[in-house]
Amino acid sequence: MTSENVDNEVLKLSLSHPSATFSAKYVPFSPHEPMNESYSLDEIIYRSKDGKLLDVQHDMDALKKFDGKYWKDLFDSRLGKNTWPYGSGVWSKKEWVLPEIDNEDVVSAFEGNTNLFWAERFGKEILGMNDLWVKQCGISHTGSFKDLGMTVLVSQANRMRKLKKNLIGVGCASTGDTSAALSAYCAAAGIPAIIFLPANKISIAQLVQPIANGAIVLSLDTDFDGCMRLIREVTECLPIYLANSLNSLRLEGQKTAAIEICQQFDWKAPDWVIVPGGNLGNVYALYKGFLMCRELGLTDSIPRLVCAQAANANPLYLYYKSGWNEFLPVKASPTFASAIQIGDPVSIERAVYALRNSDGIVEEATEEELMDASAQADLTGMFTRPHTGVALSALKKLRQRGVIASTDRTVVVSTANGLKFTQSKIAYHSKELPELQCKFANSPVEVKADLESVMDVLKSRLPSLQKKNSAS
Repeated sequence: MTSENVDNEVLKLSLSHPSATFSAKYVPFSPHEPMNESYSLDEIIYRSKDGKLLDVQHDMDALKKFDGKYWKDLFDSRLGKNTWPYGSGVWSKKEWVLPEIDNEDVVSAFEGNTNLFWAERFGKEILGMNDLWVKQCGISHTGSFKDLGMTVLVSQANRMRKLKKNLIGVGCASTGDTSAALSAYCAAAGIPAIIFLPANKISIAQLVQPIANGAIVLSLDTDFDGCMRLIREVTECLPIYLANSLNSLRLEGQKTAAIEICQQFDWKAPDWVIVPGGNLGNVYALYKGFLMCRELGLTDSIPRLVCAQAANANPLYLYYKSGWNEFLPVKASPTFASAIQIGDPVSIERAVYALRNSDGIVEEATEEELMDASAQADLTGMFTRPHTGVALSALKKLRQRGVIASTDRTVVVSTANGLKFTQSKIAYHSKELPELQCKFANSPVEVKADLESVMDVLKSRLPSLQKKNSAS
């Protein structure tokens, strides 16, 4: 079949139902008490009348008119194609994400469709597991999973601008990845982006992205929580659309990672999914994606979720260890996993709901544990960021305790590209971190430029040569 015929078949299948069949709206996030309150997605609103977080609610009755096979065939038919906008991993699930938006209003970089990597050596040699996978969300337009949510949010902002809504820009507080994604998608749409960053708390690679994309970047002498308070105050004073996960539209894009995971396993849910958590929106987003797959007949189960936090920023972990007795925000301390250095997460209620309804677990990792886990993973062929190290460290602990079995199909969500965090890797391997042992450091060896010196080093470092020497 030619490329043109493939595109025609995809388009034909995509148009086999009218888009008006499906709809979505904002409702208060109140899973235990039905609420009559609702709002159009075209409204600029972030909380309900009594201050509750909002959630995007889809017309499930309309979606259920089509069986699981229909949805699987539809989503599979769009995979890897370039038909606009369905070639995107997010917009290939458009009916489940933002069904009423016109295709010409979509702002997309064909994000998503990211690699699900079989971590064979790490799984077998370090954990004794045969079915360990890493969802590489960092292989994306701006290098993080935030692209999945930002394409949806900026597309809706683009739609509202065309509807003549009073909107002069889109703004966010960020620890790095959110600002990179927002800046890129706003630049693509020609919408001003306003970024609040905590001064000296993000990597150079993360800082350069919003600058390069032309955003208005304010470096503030506070932490992320302080930046978040300020951007919320500013959006109350000016018609700037808030892009943080307080805005539940972002979670609609992020939930497609869960749908993708099921799709990549031939529409079977894994046993476990482990995700690093800071502001905690992604925990709920993944749960929502897995739940929709089950409710609409694409899968038979929901995986158990594990949220992994840095011990230096662990309010959810402390809440979990208290038996969900009382949530207390913490003052987050510096961590190499800087994007999750958040002590008062916006999506705490959402995350707790997701964890409790998936029989989930919360675990933590010290700075030494997360950096060692990241280094170990890199030595088996990955290139992980410290945040993935947090998730891998949590996995190691759960394996050691026997909570996760050797045969359990387990997915670790790698939320961003390790190339954004080369500074911490260089410091680790150079042993420039006095507070850490750096057990897996691999420093370059300075050697004289002569054969004898080079051979001496190789004989000391290569296991096969060491065996030959000892045998002789």
